[in-house]
Amino acid sequence: MARQQQDVDELFDVKNAFYVANYQQAINEAQNVKPSSPLVALQRDAFLYRSYIAQGNFRIVLQELRTADPMLQPLKSLVEYLSPGANKPAIVADIDAKVAKGIELSNEVFLIVAATIYYHEENYEAALKILHGTEALELRAFTLQCLLAMNRPDLARKQLKALQDIEDDGTLTQLAQAWLNLAQVCVNNYMWHVNTTQTEKGSVNQFIILWYAGMWEEAEQMLMEAQTRAPQQPELLLALAVTAAHSGKPPEVSSRYLAQLLDSHAEHPFAKEYNAKSNEFKRLCAQYQPSVAS
Repeated sequence: MARQQQDVDELFDVKNAFYVANYQQAINEAQNVKPSSPLVALQRDAFLYRSYIAQGNFRIVLQELRTADPMLQPLKSLVEYLSPGANKPAIVADIDAKVAKGIELSNEVFLIVAATIYYHEENYEAALKILHGTEALELRAFTLQCLLAMNRPDLARKQLKALQDIEDDGTLTQLAQAWLNLAQVCVNNYMWHVNTTQTEKGSVNQFIILWYAGMWEEAEQMLMEAQTRAPQQPELLLALAVTAAHSGKPPEVSSRYLAQLLDSHAEHPFAKEYNAKSNEFKRLCAQYQPSVAS
């Protein structure tokens, strides 16, 4: 898929809704677009199907892909990967084979699908290899996201500078700035495991925007509303813990959210890292404890 048109971007509203994870709005906007060219129609359909996938509406996408443009067919791999009971190793192996043969590397949809699957697999190096040299803003932003997941904010800052040079006030650039700021605070890159879930991703992405704007009360209110729908969603618990710590709440409020996350989601990347650091701290304390009591 080519770079967006310089004069009028017919998909501006579709893209913005998608980028902030307002997938239903993206679907509504896409269905109202009257494309001026086959290329715009292809791009519209890509965002439309990706929005359905993000909502978990896999059947719709699979049905329409039967007669869709060949450039959109890689989305089938993403649907299969995200479906319950998926044979993920086989799907990843198929992506690996296509990458090794150089198949579809000029297709932006394939690049997005491959990088997304690699990201879910936590194979960030493979995702970066796929994304290297791409010019599309979304793929550049994805590169920044991978760098943050690898705990390389230094390289992410360089990628952000490239985004700012291209489109300083664009939605993706503003989100990327927020992602980088977020990575430099206490939750570090683990917030970005939000991409492994679909149900409350929109709430957390919108929280990031509010966080970047310093609107802590608004962020907390939005997160608490989202929590009524998914009370044990780990990214929401983590975001609530961070918000409580920054909004003047008593320390025990943040501690409760953190304890809830650690108890309910022991396998979550943040919980595993937190517990590992805690155990390491205890080990060091025991190691340097005086051998003879004073």
